[in-house]
Amino acid sequence: MNNKYPLERLEESIGYRFKDQNLLKSAVSHSSYINELMINKYPDYQRLEFLGDAVLELTVSDFLYKNNPKMQEGEMTQLRAALVCEPTLAFCAGELSLSDYILLGKGEDAQGSRHHDSIVSDVFEAIIGAIYLDAGDEGFACAAKFINRFVITDMEKKRLFHDSKSSLQNKVQKEGGVLEYRLISESGPEHMRRFTVEAVINGKAVSEGTGSSKKAAEQRAAFEALVKFS
Repeated sequence: MNNKYPLERLEESIGYRFKDQNLLKSAVSHSSYINELMINKYPDYQRLEFLGDAVLELTVSDFLYKNNPKMQEGEMTQLRAALVCEPTLAFCAGELSLSDYILLGKGEDAQGSRHHDSIVSDVFEAIIGAIYLDAGDEGFACAAKFINRFVITDMEKKRLFHDSKSSLQNKVQKEGGVLEYRLISESGPEHMRRFTVEAVINGKAVSEGTGSSKKAAEQRAAFEALVKFS
């Protein structure tokens, strides 16, 4: 039920010390944890995630607009979508080992929910919302600092991750090869499956990826292959 590490360690990774610890606890608390323990001190992460999502979109939009004066609206929209989508945010959250800190009920934890992209990405956005509220007048600046560090920094790598399947397909086709994905294993209950696939080029397995759907696992496997070949 409990997260693996103390939240103080998460604060160190984030680079922000919360004045109101309950905001951080809310940001990492799944509804199953709140309901199971009947905690009334603080709510689950859903409202903070709603706020964090808006702050994230505005921060990324502001950055793209100010730093790419020749980029047209359509390209900015596509790039923003690549940076703020669920798989990319879960990928960004990996830098914080965020799944280790999520508070879940026993049943959800046993089902491996802390590794599900939808939950990890929601918690990531909730942390943005929590920072925004906790910092008061400096809320937007502090949240933007977090977003710049974990989302916008190394943007090309995140765009590569988002486009990894099509990028790998194009690369393999240009070289006259054949790309396919093979399912290695799947586990977990029906509504919370975990899939592991391998990317296979010309009959040879070159990388593996795991995700909460076959598509997500293929995306990760494709990204790992591209990193290997870069």
